[in-house]
Amino acid sequence: MNAIARLLSPRSVAVVGASADATKMTGRPVGYLRKHGFTGEIYPVNPRVSEIGGLTCYPDIASLPRAPDAAIVLLGPDRAEAAVRDLAARGTAAAIVLASGYGEADAEGARRQQALKTAAGSMRLLGPNTIGLVNLTDRITLSATGALEMGNLRAGSISVVSQSGGILGSLLSRATDRGIGFAKLASTGNEADLDSTDLIEHLLDDEATRVIAVYMEGLRRPEVFRQVALRAAAIGKPIVIFKVGRSESGARSASSHTGAMAGSDRVYDALFRQCGVIRAETFADLLDIPAALATGRRAVGRRVAILTSTGGAGTLVADSLGLAGFAVPVPDDATAQRIGTLTGEPASAARNPVDVTLAGLRSDILRGTLDALQESPSYDATVVIVGSSSLAQPSLVADAVVECQARSEKPILCYVSPHAPEVTRLLNGQGIPAFTAPESCAAALAALQPRPAPAAAVPETALVDPNIAALPPGPLNEAESKALFARFGLPAAREVVVQDAAGTEAAARGLGERVVLKVLSRALLHKSDLGGVAVGLSAEALPAAATVMLERLRAAGAPPPEGFLVQEMVRGGVEMILGFHRDAQLGPVLLLGMGGVTAELLQDTALRLLPITRPDAEGLVAELRTGALLRGYRGGPPADVPALVDAILAFAAMAGAAGERLLEAEINPLFVLPEGQGVLAADGLAVLG
Repeated sequence: MNAIARLLSPRSVAVVGASADATKMTGRPVGYLRKHGFTGEIYPVNPRVSEIGGLTCYPDIASLPRAPDAAIVLLGPDRAEAAVRDLAARGTAAAIVLASGYGEADAEGARRQQALKTAAGSMRLLGPNTIGLVNLTDRITLSATGALEMGNLRAGSISVVSQSGGILGSLLSRATDRGIGFAKLASTGNEADLDSTDLIEHLLDDEATRVIAVYMEGLRRPEVFRQVALRAAAIGKPIVIFKVGRSESGARSASSHTGAMAGSDRVYDALFRQCGVIRAETFADLLDIPAALATGRRAVGRRVAILTSTGGAGTLVADSLGLAGFAVPVPDDATAQRIGTLTGEPASAARNPVDVTLAGLRSDILRGTLDALQESPSYDATVVIVGSSSLAQPSLVADAVVECQARSEKPILCYVSPHAPEVTRLLNGQGIPAFTAPESCAAALAALQPRPAPAAAVPETALVDPNIAALPPGPLNEAESKALFARFGLPAAREVVVQDAAGTEAAARGLGERVVLKVLSRALLHKSDLGGVAVGLSAEALPAAATVMLERLRAAGAPPPEGFLVQEMVRGGVEMILGFHRDAQLGPVLLLGMGGVTAELLQDTALRLLPITRPDAEGLVAELRTGALLRGYRGGPPADVPALVDAILAFAAMAGAAGERLLEAEINPLFVLPEGQGVLAADGLAVLG
């Protein structure tokens, strides 16, 4: 049994700093262990008392009769380090440190946290600044959360990993009130040692856990998390994450458009999508979605039947489903006829929601109608509205739903319309997901939809390309950037570099009747902002235009350019932006979007973390709202999408070969030409560290 397993399922527990006063926080853990049925040995440690609740209390850790599997340390930072060192010396597998005042506080706290980790040695640490863990499968409560004051904590198949102790208590109390059971709950706190990824990885092999719910503030090891999440998807154990920090006061300052458009929260979205993780959009979803997934049932499509005995609530659910992209079709003729015969109301049976109000809330009608909807080829799932009449007969709907659910493989969800906690608990307790908000039905059904298996991308192990290693640090100019991209198979528009205005006219020969003129400068990353780009010029007009550009740069106080770029005019393609930047939290990110000068205005982009697969590259294209332009919008020619996908993969390969040296890179615009004609990079930027 490894250290995490011994921490979650210890046979013996030391409670260091335990108090004999059960009203104090330090007095709770011993009481909670006994209250909730822990059958192992409990060793309170406190030099001031000889017994706590009839248990022998030991003066120090050295006096314990044997090394405990796990310990919960209730001491402040001034004494916790010594206790951790003593526990490690005794051979304790893992310790939980509740105290705050560590890395979350200040620099001195960070120093204390590192000292705590050093004191632990090979012993594993949960925390500090954690509320601990709760194992309801085995009735083990190594926590001081006040939520453990509640009785009748239900064991279930959902496990929770939270980086916040308060959220752990919130979820436990909310779930208990709604009749939802948990397997394991752990708060990781400051993650001096064990982090959320460690706990998630362990829970993948926990037989009692079917679904893992995660409250996330950030990731310390995104690359390891990615592999763990991919394994979860492969074995069919869903991970549902509520990630806080979604709002951002503004995009970070960046050299490229890519950096400004790829906020960190959007990068988390991309990571979750690539790993097959379900993102909870609201805090309520973090309980509702796992409750639906824990049934083990999945919907094979998006057609939903609604059975109601209260018209208004049925409309609420139908609206929320419609907004979420679900269909609420009327019953097929055979199903409508079957329901009409049962209810005696043929007209109402031909609608969806199917309203049985006039037929009366009778057990036989509920069962028969629900069976008909579940057996209908027109529907993939059913939502049953539990109306106010259930307050008088709380088991009427529950019994009917449980019986009908057993006869069908399709999901049945319930929306409890009145405030009826006892009805909600009754349904959830019998394995029927029951919600108190109509929007929750849509969120849960979306999570039950089939998901494509995420493809694991294997990072390349090759050394950094020596040609890239030889490049100077800082921004490359446009010609240098595109030369770098070309090494990896990204074609660029035809162009000529010249040193001065006088050479621009001759450079235009062979590039077409009309050309593009640009200043060439490592210091000007957005040339058009200072009038450093002119399009549609004749060869004769180039020297004068170049002179004007130089005057504008001098007037703006910009340094003189290295020269000019004379480029062919690319026509007839769709302008895209293809970019790379290094996210401070999650690492290398690829961005694709509609490009040109309106790239930041449109904000139509999709992201993936590197490394990527071909399906990832195809997914980037498919996610764009304006992707219709690539498919031939309003009679326009379809664009060369396969060439775009190849370009994305080539750009990703370039970023991989550059390694940590590449900070940002961008092609804007990347022209995607009509089918069979490929792509052309018309501008480029690369910034090296």
